[in-house]
Amino acid sequence: MATKKNAATPLTGKALTKEVCRLIRLARSHWDAHRNQACRGERERALTLYQQLTDTEKNQIPQVLRVWLRYRSEKYFGPDRTPPGKRRS
Repeated sequence: MATKKNAATPLTGKALTKEVCRLIRLARSHWDAHRNQACRGERERALTLYQQLTDTEKNQIPQVLRVWLRYRSEKYFGPDRTPPGKRRS
């Protein structure tokens, strides 16, 4: 019988890189579907894990995903943008 990995075990190495790629792709799919709140959440999770990577591990992530995470999404979700939930009356 296969055993499950402990959810509390932090990811490292190849597993961490794979999870970052998965989260970026998930955030992009939410973005393409115009689900901004879900995109924002997945992007934040991806950024948190991305910051834990070494330079070598960061280079293993496809450039398209890195560019989307760091630059394009920063344009729309950066600190200078209006936070969600602030609608005009």
